[in-house]
Amino acid sequence: MPWSNQSGGGGNNGPWGPRPGGPSGRQPDLEEILRKSQDRLRQAMPGGGGGWLVPAALAVVVAGVIGWFGFLVTVRTDEVGIVLRFGEYVRQLQPGLHFRLPYPIEQVELPKFTRVNRIEIGLRGSAQGNSGISVRDVPEESLMLTGDENIVDIDFVVLWKINNAPDYLFNIQNPEGTVKDVAESAMREIVGQSDIEPILTAARAETESRVEALIQRTLDGYGAGIEIREVQLQKVDPPAQVIDAFRDVQAARADEERLQNEAQAYANRVVPEARGAAEGILQNAQGYRDRVIAEAKGEAERFEKVLTEYEKAPDVTRKRIFIDTMQEVFSNTDKIIIDKDGGGVVPYLPLSELQRKTPATPSAEPGSSTQSGGQQ
Repeated sequence: MPWSNQSGGGGNNGPWGPRPGGPSGRQPDLEEILRKSQDRLRQAMPGGGGGWLVPAALAVVVAGVIGWFGFLVTVRTDEVGIVLRFGEYVRQLQPGLHFRLPYPIEQVELPKFTRVNRIEIGLRGSAQGNSGISVRDVPEESLMLTGDENIVDIDFVVLWKINNAPDYLFNIQNPEGTVKDVAESAMREIVGQSDIEPILTAARAETESRVEALIQRTLDGYGAGIEIREVQLQKVDPPAQVIDAFRDVQAARADEERLQNEAQAYANRVVPEARGAAEGILQNAQGYRDRVIAEAKGEAERFEKVLTEYEKAPDVTRKRIFIDTMQEVFSNTDKIIIDKDGGGVVPYLPLSELQRKTPATPSAEPGSSTQSGGQQ
């Protein structure tokens, strides 16, 4: 629809008022607009102004803008400024405000020199508001073959920072992609040299340190200007398809180790006890042997002495042997004395028995011994 029809009144008016081109619809001339603007500025200035003031003011404003944006550069605290002159590296700028030649003579790159970057391999994490972090597994990156021909699912994170800004900017084209590819390759190499059991259990820290060292050596060989701060293993498991069976095997191995430890503890307790008991039996047998031998030798020596005395006085020696034998026999037997002339049994006081029984009755009253003494 034409402009003349939209206004409702026809003529030279447009939808927002009269047309700027006048009745003929011609577009306004740029020189005419500038001239009118100068006239208005001259009228606004005191004394009517001069013809040289407006260009001078404009020149000052333009020079200030060019000077601010063309010659000054601000380097933040976490950055380092790399100055390129016609594309060639010339110097570094520390944090602060610095002068440089305007573009395209000099150009400044500002890499984040102190920021620690994070690369995830085998997993991807994304924030989901208040619900926390949603982690997505990437099996094409995490599934790796071990040295004993098992498959292990490893998710890990690499933390790195820039330690040489010129090398970082000019020696590698895609720093993050390079670090990711080198880290994945290093992890596959270390895992391929190890068995699955240590990786899943006790060798996690050793695996992290070996992978970190290999990544750093590779990047240094590239001259990447990158420092690896840490390698963190997030998940080390068998593949999901066999993880239940693998856990059963692990549980069986744990039970086996527990039973072996219990058996070893029992052996450590029983064997010393058995050795001690055997040593005690040996010592008792040795003592019994020494005692019997000593007694036999003593009896033999006593018999030889008795034989010598017997040869000197047979009657006396024979009688003494009889008396000693009867004393030994009757000292251990109960005795009853019968007086054939007195008409029967004669009561007597068994002093030997009283002597044997008195120590065995500590609770006896003192009067009992007195009564016995009275009977004597």
